[in-house]
Amino acid sequence: MFSRRFILGALSAVTLAGPASMAAAEEVYIPLVSKGFQHQFWQAVKSGAEQAADEFDVTITFEGPDNETMVDRQIDMLAAALANNPKAIGFAALDSQAAIPLLKQANEKGIPIIAFDSGVDSDIPLSTATTDNLAAAGLAADKMAEKIGGKGKVAVVAHDQTSRTGIDRRDGFVNRMAEKYPDIEVVTVQYGQGDHLKSTEVTKAILTANPDLNGIFGTNEGSAIGVVNGVQELGTEGLVIIGYDSGKAQKDAIKSGLMAGAITQNPVGIGYETVKAAVAALNGEEVPGLIDTGFYYYDASNIDDPKIAAVLYD
Repeated sequence: MFSRRFILGALSAVTLAGPASMAAAEEVYIPLVSKGFQHQFWQAVKSGAEQAADEFDVTITFEGPDNETMVDRQIDMLAAALANNPKAIGFAALDSQAAIPLLKQANEKGIPIIAFDSGVDSDIPLSTATTDNLAAAGLAADKMAEKIGGKGKVAVVAHDQTSRTGIDRRDGFVNRMAEKYPDIEVVTVQYGQGDHLKSTEVTKAILTANPDLNGIFGTNEGSAIGVVNGVQELGTEGLVIIGYDSGKAQKDAIKSGLMAGAITQNPVGIGYETVKAAVAALNGEEVPGLIDTGFYYYDASNIDDPKIAAVLYD
């Protein structure tokens, strides 16, 4: 295996190089365009992609826009990746429809597309490596219901309403409450764009309008941290907070009791499985349409359990 080398460029895209087992001496290049780069979640996804790139002797780049509202910037990144004539592409869509024209171009060129984390409303991707977000958010609803005694008022601070993750986590939580807990009312769903500062302000507005609120669900890392910050800034007590993802701020909030618990994905596994599926496609192997990378609920009682600790990240 050749040594790892880094390409210096926008957003510190990382490149891993090695002998291309699939095409004689030809380098196999697989760019991954993610939804963002700033959250610890995406750094963990990138780490998993790097592991797979080392293992399968391919070259990858990993990049994403500065924040998860920049759909146009992500589309530009996808166009640039496509222009570099990759062998395959990994893509995590900020908008489930906006990228479809470019993905059609890639498909016409015979470039396999592997979606990760958040899919698109198209059958072009050969596979999607992701969490079952509907089921995971449903579990968050179950835990919320348990914590508030099966009755009361709750709210959702979601990261967006355009990506599949945003839609599925919102709907998974709201629908589970409607189906199983008739005495719990979801009073509002608000969007903080996955930004902890915006989510803080959204949370404070929700709490001001609903002083009798019992709980809030934050649908990703930035949303959940924003909820915690908003609750602290207003001095609200007794509110049950359920988060999503990991990261140091959420883990600290759970250990301190500010947050009741959270859903953790397997971001390293998402990155690894994306590259693995791309390599399999290039080798002419059949890949599953959905790669379920799993999820867990964690709280202060199990945060140090080896099985849980293995999928948490800082």
